[in-house]
Amino acid sequence: MALREEFAKSGNWLFRWRSYFPLFIVPLLLIALRQSKYLEQTAGETAEYLWEGFCALVSFSGLLVRCIVVAYAPKRTSGRNTAHQKAETINTTGLYSVVRHPLYLGNFFIFLGMVLFVQVVWFAILAVLSFWLYYERIMFAEEEFLRGKFGDTFLEWAEKTPAFWPRFRNWQRPALTFSFRNILKREYTAFFLIIASLALLDVAGDIFTGGELKIDEVWSTLFIIGFVIYLVLRTLKTKTRILHVEGR
Repeated sequence: MALREEFAKSGNWLFRWRSYFPLFIVPLLLIALRQSKYLEQTAGETAEYLWEGFCALVSFSGLLVRCIVVAYAPKRTSGRNTAHQKAETINTTGLYSVVRHPLYLGNFFIFLGMVLFVQVVWFAILAVLSFWLYYERIMFAEEEFLRGKFGDTFLEWAEKTPAFWPRFRNWQRPALTFSFRNILKREYTAFFLIIASLALLDVAGDIFTGGELKIDEVWSTLFIIGFVIYLVLRTLKTKTRILHVEGR
């Protein structure tokens, strides 16, 4: 099998299972957690909270990127499908006019905030490299699909639009109007997972470094609030049409 077809095949397989990518780094995480809580041990709780706040901002900046994408996304694009590649049109406006894979850019910052939260340099480096190798193959497979389906339209867009790092001077106004309901409908899970992951990392760090279970009041409160928001939005999505937007 030629490399082009091999890359596409492996990329499609990784695309199908991309939601489980964090599981690949769990063994490294378990080792790194024994070295976490460095700031708390050396500079005190204030420095620890400041760093955790910074990491949360990094992750939520990634969520913001995702929210901007889905706020303008038409139906059956920029989705969470896992079975196979699909697209009825190519998004070329909004964030898609400055970068070809804005959702994965958002995922990167969400992931980056989480790995920085652990406070272990070698773990952050290995985790980021793993993310890049994993998603590079997925992006290749997606672009092979788009190239085969849309031909010159895709090639013209790809010629002027970077794959991952934005070129903001290319910005074009989105074709659709902003939809906050579309954000609530599609990104409530990511919102809760960020809060839950950071809260669990905080607890795990205390267990692995100090051998004791400590429930931080700030993170426990944020976890509860996030969980309530998750349940409310999930109920609205699955049991009502409040969050439904025609054509989205």
